[in-house]
Amino acid sequence: MPHGSDTIPIGREDPAMKAEIISCGTELLLGHIVDTNAAWLAQQLAPLGIDVYYVSQVGDNQSRVVGLLKTAWSRSDLIIMTGGIGPTEDDATRESISELVGETMSVDPQLEVELRGFWTRRGRPMPERNIKQATLIPSASTLPNPHGTAPGWFVEKDGRIIVAMPGVPHEMYRMWKDQAEPKIVRRLGAGVIHTRIHKVLGLGESQVEEMIDELIHGTNPTAATYAKSDGIYVRVSAKAASIEAADGLMAPVEARLNEILGEHIYALDDDTLVTVCTRLLKERGHRLAVFEFNTGGLVASQITDASGIADVFIGGIVPFSAAMMKQFGVDATTVDAHGPVSMKTARAMATAARHVLGADVGLGISGTTGAEGTTRQNPGSLYLAVDISGNVRSEEGGIFGTTAAQLKARAALAALDFLRKQLLHS
Repeated sequence: MPHGSDTIPIGREDPAMKAEIISCGTELLLGHIVDTNAAWLAQQLAPLGIDVYYVSQVGDNQSRVVGLLKTAWSRSDLIIMTGGIGPTEDDATRESISELVGETMSVDPQLEVELRGFWTRRGRPMPERNIKQATLIPSASTLPNPHGTAPGWFVEKDGRIIVAMPGVPHEMYRMWKDQAEPKIVRRLGAGVIHTRIHKVLGLGESQVEEMIDELIHGTNPTAATYAKSDGIYVRVSAKAASIEAADGLMAPVEARLNEILGEHIYALDDDTLVTVCTRLLKERGHRLAVFEFNTGGLVASQITDASGIADVFIGGIVPFSAAMMKQFGVDATTVDAHGPVSMKTARAMATAARHVLGADVGLGISGTTGAEGTTRQNPGSLYLAVDISGNVRSEEGGIFGTTAAQLKARAALAALDFLRKQLLHS
């Protein structure tokens, strides 16, 4: 099975499980925090064949949480709650579930040991109010939380399931993937929904949809597009009795997808531009250095966020003036004649990165540094160059954004994609 592919057991003959997502926290209602958890959870449920019918937000008030839970209990098979499982008085998710199902909370001895151990390892006594995080009710099992102090609950009663998880996104993500989702999957029966994501750059969503129009009207497998910050995603999914059977259904669709979109597809599933470029560099025995003018070190930062880059990434140079470019090996005549934002300078930057830092591959990035005045119709400049062992290739593009951060992010994305393409052909 390809890395990151999503394979979900299914096979219910009855209608799809109906799910409801409830996000708890007064800070959500005040607009202090954007509820990204609900959107993420909805994305996780779709491949399982679980339909999300309702998404709600509720403040930290037990009577209102209980009221919403009663409504959810009357109309949904699966209720997923995030937030409200902390140690403070206004964290009322556990108490609300207990009231809903008519069961009494009690401290679980094993959970208490684990909770006190968490604080001991940090050299601090546990605040006694935190003991509520070690409570359970008879119909609940615990969802371990190795990334925080708040374990979740997995409640099963009267044919319904309630999942309660932390509101902190990174804690919730891992608890869902490692703990809650497998439990739900086991209750859905046999069969699979097999899904693979094809990530696309260099084309807009409407372009992609038009190009693959022949594929998006199928029923099994299905193909659908959606836009993300790192490109357009094409999701291909198939239902079958086994992984092999689902792969067999998907194979002709994916072959045609690759035929139509070609090198615009840069990655599958959990792969990113950085992981793809890292793999290509390793396969070729190359080491990379970057020279960034308008991205402020963002490309180097994204590369160093990934694992396994020590053997392929040497470092980066991030000047913010023509004078500093000259100090780091860019030919003064080139900079003086063409300025820091030009194709010739970008090519010189790529070569300077390779020479100054002793790399096999140099990536030069130059372009517009401010977002003001840039639009899709009137983009700013972007110049990219890659020097692979003295062979320099370059590309001119346009870039736009409403903020400097957005401009840099788009430039970094384009730069890494250009690097990927050059490595593919090296």
